[in-house]
Order: sequence, then C-alpha cells, then structure tokens
Amino acid sequence: MSKDEKLLSGHRHDINQRVIEVTAKDLPLTCPMPDMNLWNAHPKVMIPLNNGGEARCPYCGTLYRFTGELPHPHH
Repeated sequence: MSKDEKLLSGHRHDINQRVIEVTAKDLPLTCPMPDMNLWNAHPKVMIPLNNGGEARCPYCGTLYRFTGELPHPHH
C-alpha cells in the first residue's frame, strides 16, 4: 500500500493527499474534512459514496475510499 493509501483514521488529514480512506465514523462525508490542515482550501462539499464506496471531490480531485461495511439506509 502506498503512502497516499494508508488509513488515516485518528490522524490529521492532508488536503494535498490524493486518496483518503474513510470509515462509517467519517459519515456524512465532506471535503475538505473537518480535520484537514487547509480546511478553507475550497468550498465545503458533500461527497456521496454511491459508486462502490468510492467518490472524488469535484474541486480538488481527492479520492475518498470507504473501508469497512457501508451503513444501511434507514427506512
């Protein structure tokens, strides 16, 4: 696994990192994430994880990859 693909849970995220692994505790997912160093780098945007648990930020291109079991929607 490359440096950019390491699980960052419990660590400060870096807006310059291109791949960020997220878990259920990171939901709802936004970019930038609340603990990113440059939280004001671009407007905050919601990131839906609809495509197999992966999605890209439309502003910075960061790939968010969900790890673990996706939560089930409530009915």
